[in-house]
Order: sequence, then structure tokens, then C-alpha cells
Amino acid sequence: MPGSVLVVNAQETLLPLLELDGVADAVKAARAAIDEVHRHPANRRGWPATAAEASVRAARASAAVAGGATEIPDSGEVSDPLLAGALRIAEGMGPLLPTWQRAPSQALARLHVLAAADLVEDQELLGRPDPAASERLALLSEIVADASGRSQGAIPGPVLAAVVHGELLALSPFGSADGVIARAAARLCVISSGLDPKGLVVPEVAYFRKQAEYAAAAEAFASGEPDGVAKWIVHCCGALEAGAREAKSIADAVQEG
Repeated sequence: MPGSVLVVNAQETLLPLLELDGVADAVKAARAAIDEVHRHPANRRGWPATAAEASVRAARASAAVAGGATEIPDSGEVSDPLLAGALRIAEGMGPLLPTWQRAPSQALARLHVLAAADLVEDQELLGRPDPAASERLALLSEIVADASGRSQGAIPGPVLAAVVHGELLALSPFGSADGVIARAAARLCVISSGLDPKGLVVPEVAYFRKQAEYAAAAEAFASGEPDGVAKWIVHCCGALEAGAREAKSIADAVQEG
């Protein structure tokens, strides 16, 4: 986390964050909301359809937070580079999951390739983080790998996702599309941790709708102060709750249709 040294043991690094003010309750509320939407009748058998819609909504909202377009043209040809990149990530999310759990740094490099292909003139720079961020990025990747390996199941998904999300926003390791990458990495955490294994929840919509709060919470996290870290995790958990409501609206529409 900002202002501290990340260690390889995910439990030692992340579990103490549950003791910060409001975090444990926020995690519990996020889990309950996500569990409930997974029980929706439309998500028991027809979840591939709802997950596909959630993925597209997540991409559109994430691109919009970064200043990109929100609408996909009727022709299907997306000219906005941020939206195009976010949609490429949405399409590649499934294949990236195993890499994310095994070798997060490789997955992050791939996310940059997908997100910034239309933003970077020198294509050789794609997937290459700033050397100044390499040490912190490597430590963060080790935390994710440990949380997916020996510590799997011990780390609350909302906490892992929030820390990964906040760290990547603070580091901006690639210099282009970093916000899109951070939100995609958080989504990978939410799915791979088992919190939302089907990828139904759309917290990105909440980040888009409350951009000022999102930016303020991210800045608080970047301070490294305990209150700031707590503020960020609670904010992310609230977005997961809102994302579960968005998921319910998707499932309701599928069921009615």
C-alpha cells in the first residue's frame, strides 16, 4: 500500500485491514449483496447472458471514468480508443484469469496491450511498465499470486480487489490507460477470489456515477494513512453493493424478456 512496504505474505499484509474503521462491515455487506444476486433465477442457468451484459457495461463505464466514450455505435465499430481498449479487455477477461492467478505481472502487461493498443504510438512500449514502478508492481503481483495460491480463501475478495485497484491507480505504472487497467485488475480479483465467480457485478457503474467520490477515495488511499485506506476500501465495497444492484437489473430484464 502507499506509504508502506508490501510483503509477499498476503495474509500478513491484507487481513489487518479488516480491523480498520468500517471495513469489516463494508466487506460483509458487499458479500451479502453479491451472494443475493447470484441466487437470482436468471443467474442460475442463464448467467452467461447476464455476465456478458455485465462485462459490456463494466467496459463502457470504466472507459467513461477515464474520459472515453460510453456508447457503442450501431455499426459496432468503436473509434474511441479508451472504449475500444476497455471492450478488448472485456472480451479477453476469461482467458486472462489463469494468468492473473499464476503470474499477475504478465496479466497486467497483457491488460496494457489490450487497453492501450490505440493510445501508444510506439507499440514496443505496450505491456512495459515504467521502471520506477517495477519494484512496487512486482511486490503487488506477489501479493496477488499468494492470495491465489497458498493463501487462497483466506483473503476477503473485496479487500484484495480494493488494494490492487488502489495501488494501480496510485502507481500509474504504464502511463496510458492506467485507470482502465486498475479497474480491470480489480474485476479479475473479484472473479478469481470467488467473490463473484460468474462476473455478474458491475461496480464500474458506481465509479462512473460518483466520480468525485471515487477520485477523493483513491487519493485518500494513496496517502497511505489508515483512515485513507479504510475510506477507499469502504468506497470500493459500496461500489460492489451498487454493482450488485446493477446486476439485479440485468437479471430482471433477462427474466422478463
